Amino acid sequence: MARRRPSFHLCCVFCALLSGILWLLLAQGFLTSASAQDKPEPDKPAAAGDEEPDPPKDSKRYQYRRDHDRDGTGKFYMGREIAQVMSFHGAPWLERPEREEEERLSGLVKLLKIKPGMTIADVGAGSGVITVMMAHEVGADGKVLAIDIQKEMLELLGDKLSRLGVKNIELVLGTEKSPKLEPETVDLALMVDVYHEFKFPFEMMEELAKSLKPGGRIAFVEYRREDPNVPIKLVHKMSEVQVKKEIQQPEFGLKWKETLRDLPRQHVIVFEKPVTAK
Repeated sequence: MARRRPSFHLCCVFCALLSGILWLLLAQGFLTSASAQDKPEPDKPAAAGDEEPDPPKDSKRYQYRRDHDRDGTGKFYMGREIAQVMSFHGAPWLERPEREEEERLSGLVKLLKIKPGMTIADVGAGSGVITVMMAHEVGADGKVLAIDIQKEMLELLGDKLSRLGVKNIELVLGTEKSPKLEPETVDLALMVDVYHEFKFPFEMMEELAKSLKPGGRIAFVEYRREDPNVPIKLVHKMSEVQVKKEIQQPEFGLKWKETLRDLPRQHVIVFEKPVTAK
């Protein structure tokens, strides 16, 4: 037993040294908690201390939290975390062959009740799969405004339109705060899995509401947050209740018209700009 004592003492010394090194690392801030990877509870207001010490200038309408969904931006609006924007590098995902089966895009176009001669704004048009489908519905006397904030997306769509020979689609480069549309020029504004990614949803909605003609509609197509079986990341889903809460703010002057639940994974939540009496 006496021969084993020196080894035992060396172990104790090593453990003490290791503990001291770990304590120094913690004191210097080199080791951090893994809690930043935890997903926030939906619709839970920020707790004291969650906000950044120097919030941006738009903090009166938006909140910022260090602890947030890893697929979100850390920016919150009316209790909802804003999701990260899908890059133009994700365009092939929009063109995937199984998308028709998963989302029933042709059924969506029918649900929108598009008529020849309409002017439609496809906000966040991406690679233009739905844009082209709607262009066929509005005919030669109508047009579709394909809006995106990524120039690369519009370039991809422009190449597609040249190959297809489609003439009634106009490409519009928007900004994070504006779709760059003229007031009262749009019959229908459509957003397919896009609104939840808006960095400035209030400002965008103000501009979109102005662009609608009296009696014009705006449709939000979002993956149903209410359905846990929809295989989409939580921050990229929206509930009907949340959409209504955000869009029925008095500043926009929009009224809920209907919610369509015919699609496999998404609901279509439609609002209308009332026709004011003259």
